[in-house]
Amino acid sequence: MSDVEGKIFDFKLFKKLMVFVSPYRRDYYMVMFFAISLSFFSIISPYLLKITVDDYITKGDYSGMLFYLGLMFIALLLVVVFQFLFVYYANFLGQRVIKDLRLSLFNKIIKFRMSYFDHSAVGKLVTRVVNDIETIASIFSQGLFMIIADLLQMILVIIIMLIINWKLSLIVFSILPLILYATRLFQKSMKIAFEEVRKEVANLNSFVQERISGMKIVQIFHRENIEYNKFISINEKHKKAWLKTVWFNSIFFPVAEISSSITIGLLVWYGGLNVSAGGDVTLGVIFLFIQMSQQLFKPLRQIADKFNSLQMGMVSTNRIFKMLETNSSITNSGNLTLNKLEGFISFKDIKFSYIPNQQVLKGINLNVSPGETVAIVGPTGAGKSTLVQLLSRFYEYDSGDITLDGISINKIRLNSLRDKICSVPQDVFLFAASIYDNITLFNDSIDKQEVVLAAKKIGVHDYFSRLPGGYDFNVKERGVMLSSGQRQLVAFLRAYIINPSILILDEATSSVDSYSEELIKKAMIKLTKNKTSIIIAHRLETIRNCDRIVFMDCGKIIEQGKHKDLMKIKSGRYKKLYNVQFESEKSKELLKS
Repeated sequence: MSDVEGKIFDFKLFKKLMVFVSPYRRDYYMVMFFAISLSFFSIISPYLLKITVDDYITKGDYSGMLFYLGLMFIALLLVVVFQFLFVYYANFLGQRVIKDLRLSLFNKIIKFRMSYFDHSAVGKLVTRVVNDIETIASIFSQGLFMIIADLLQMILVIIIMLIINWKLSLIVFSILPLILYATRLFQKSMKIAFEEVRKEVANLNSFVQERISGMKIVQIFHRENIEYNKFISINEKHKKAWLKTVWFNSIFFPVAEISSSITIGLLVWYGGLNVSAGGDVTLGVIFLFIQMSQQLFKPLRQIADKFNSLQMGMVSTNRIFKMLETNSSITNSGNLTLNKLEGFISFKDIKFSYIPNQQVLKGINLNVSPGETVAIVGPTGAGKSTLVQLLSRFYEYDSGDITLDGISINKIRLNSLRDKICSVPQDVFLFAASIYDNITLFNDSIDKQEVVLAAKKIGVHDYFSRLPGGYDFNVKERGVMLSSGQRQLVAFLRAYIINPSILILDEATSSVDSYSEELIKKAMIKLTKNKTSIIIAHRLETIRNCDRIVFMDCGKIIEQGKHKDLMKIKSGRYKKLYNVQFESEKSKELLKS
C-alpha cells in the first residue's frame, strides 16, 4: 500500500509536485484567481433572487423585478465565463506540468542500471510513464483547484446564511455532520480502493505486454488456453478493484441526496410556519436558504467525487516520485573525456555479483593490447557476457578495477566511455523504423550515401538493396520483418558506421543461416581491423584465428592462449570443448551427405 494511504492530502508529496509547477507560476495564480472569482459570482444569483422575491415580486413591482432579473443574468454569464477560464487554465497548467514530469521520469529511466530493468516488468514501467503521469493531471484539472473553489464557495455561503438568519442556518448545519462524516469515510475507503486499482492496472499492463511480446513462444508451446485462463484471473482482480470504487460511490451519493432532501424539507417546514405566523422569515429568505443549502451540500458531494480524482492523482504522484528518487542510476562522477583511445584494456581482480554473496566473477585478471582480437569462450553461465557488460558500465563491479589506457573507467565520463565502445549483441534490438534509421539510430548527421558506402565496404550492400524499398524498408516492431541474420547485419553495419575504438561481439554469429554467417564473418574481418576487439562465442570454429582465446568457467579464467597452443594442452578444457564441437559438426555433415 502507498505511504500516503489514509491521508486526506499529503502536503509533503504535493510540495515535491509544486517544484514542477514553479516554472508556470503565472498560470497557477491565474487559476487561483478564477477559482475565487467563480466562488464569489456563484453566490450572487441566490441573493439577487431573494431581493427580487421580497422587494419586487411580492409587492408587484415588475419594472424593478426586470432590473434584478437582468443583474441575475449578468451574474450567471460571469459564472459561465469564469467557469470556462478556470477549467481551461487548470487543464492547461496540468498538461504542462505532466509534460515536464514525464520528461524527468523518462530521463531518469534511461539512466538506470541494467540491474533495475532485470527486476522491473516493462508493463509496469510503461504504466508509470503513461497512465500514472496522465492521472497526475487530474490533480490540477479535476482535483485540487476545484476543491479549493468549492471550499471558498462553502465558506461564503455559511457566512451569508449566518448573517441573514441564524435559526435557518442551524437547520442546515444540523445535517452537515452527517454529510461530513459520510464524506470522510468515503474518502478513506476510496483512497485504499484506488491504490488497489492502480496496482491491478499495472499488473494487467505488464501481463498483456509480456504475452504480446512473447506471442511466438505462447503459440509454439500451445499455451493459448493457459495464458487465457491466467488473463481471466488478472482481469477478474482488475474488475473487483474497480467494483469496490463503484460500491462506495453507490452508498455515498444516495446518502448525500437524502440528506439534501431532508434539509430542504426542514427549511420549507420551519420557514413556512414562520411566514404564516408573521415571523422574521420571508418568502425570499426561504428561496435563498433552499438554493444556498444546495450550494453548500452540492460542493460537499462534488468534493467527495473530486477527492477521488485528487487521491488517484496523489497515489500516482507517490509512485512517480518513488521512481524519481530511486537511487539506481550508474554513478557518473568521472570528469575525464576520451579524445583518443589506444585501446589497452585491463581487468584487475574483478569480482561481481548480481545477487549479494553470490559471485558471478571471482577475481578476473585480463589484459587486452591495442588492436588485439581476444575471444572469450566457455560454457553457459561462465560470466563471459557479464565481463564485457562491466566494461561499458552497464553494471557496477563489486571490487577490483577496469582501466582503459591506464585510466579507471570510473574516472571517465559515461557518455565519453560508451562513445568509444560498441557492442554487437546476440539478440539485436531494432526499432519500428527503416533499416537506414536503425543503422544510424536516427542520427541525422549520417546521410544515406554514407550508409550505402559503409555497407559496400563490409560486403552487405547487395543483401539490403534486394529488400523492398532497400534501406527504406520498414522492419516493424523489434525487426520482425527481418531474419536473425539480417538483424545481425544491421547491427554490424551500425557498429561500422559508429567506428568505435573498442568492439565487442557477443555471440554475433549464433542462430544465423550459413549464408548470413559467411557475410558476418567477412564483416567481422573489416570491423575488427585495427581495433581492440573482444569476441564472445560458443562456436569455436569462428574464433580459431583470433590473436588470443580465453577460456572461462564458473567466473574464472581457466586457460588462455592461441588456438594451436590451447590444443596442445593435454586434458585442456578448450581442447575438449573444441573436439566435442568438431565431432558434432562432422556428424551433421555426414547426415547431410
